[in-house]
Amino acid sequence: MRLRVEFTTEPFDLDEAPAHAVVAREVIQGADLDAVDVGPFGNTADGGAEAVLSAVDALLRRSLAAGATRVSLQVNVLGEGDR
Repeated sequence: MRLRVEFTTEPFDLDEAPAHAVVAREVIQGADLDAVDVGPFGNTADGGAEAVLSAVDALLRRSLAAGATRVSLQVNVLGEGDR
């Protein structure tokens, strides 16, 4: 099974990326995922179920520890044609 996770961390700071956002991006970029898209208002990553779920676990734990007060995420199961 392939999954896609979309996430944001808060609070936002438009002047400088907060520590929790930097940590979340590092987790996702360092995970064994097939595709990662990091942006200022949202981030997306695709991969196998185990890789995505492990990355989400690390993302939640590390970004909350780094000061996130809210983490919004959505996980979708990808069909064969989704990429």
